[in-house]
Amino acid sequence: MKFVLASHNRKKLAEMQEILRELGVEVVLQSDVGLDLEPEENGTTFAENAAIKAMAVMQASGLPAIADDSGLCVDALNGAPGIYSARYGGVDSDQARYRLLLENLRGAGARTAHFHTAIVCCFPNGDRLDAAGDCFGTIAYAPQGDNGFGYDPIFMIDDDTSMACLTDEEKNRISHRAKALEKLAAELSKK
Repeated sequence: MKFVLASHNRKKLAEMQEILRELGVEVVLQSDVGLDLEPEENGTTFAENAAIKAMAVMQASGLPAIADDSGLCVDALNGAPGIYSARYGGVDSDQARYRLLLENLRGAGARTAHFHTAIVCCFPNGDRLDAAGDCFGTIAYAPQGDNGFGYDPIFMIDDDTSMACLTDEEKNRISHRAKALEKLAAELSKK
């Protein structure tokens, strides 16, 4: 089975390929099938935004499509940046976004947070599979580590380790996306 990933993000592609390969699922970027779509993510939840992307790519390609919408939810910020994680503060780099978040947390007592992922697969026959996953931790006071992307350098999985300190293999075992993909894989194995 082949899925078209509704994304341009090669790191997301690598994570999905690693986990879904065991089921015999091939995952390719939308650009690999000649698409350059940027559907408007105007949903109010992670699942709605993932469905918007998966549906658009499935309709344009005629192939099963997979999309995720992920974000960081910080308790002291009432769940922000949430679905706006990639656009947080209107700044255009991962580093600028996590530095803004650190500034907005200045003086906050609790620094608990979690990453959330919603994954949606849309099939040309009208079937749809949904899965979600979370990874809980805290927000660091300063970035650490050089791996990963997004908010990984400030997301602490324990007292000493940020998500950006993990190897890809380690991250793929514990991340929010990995947990959602494991649930998705279980559903796919039933098909």
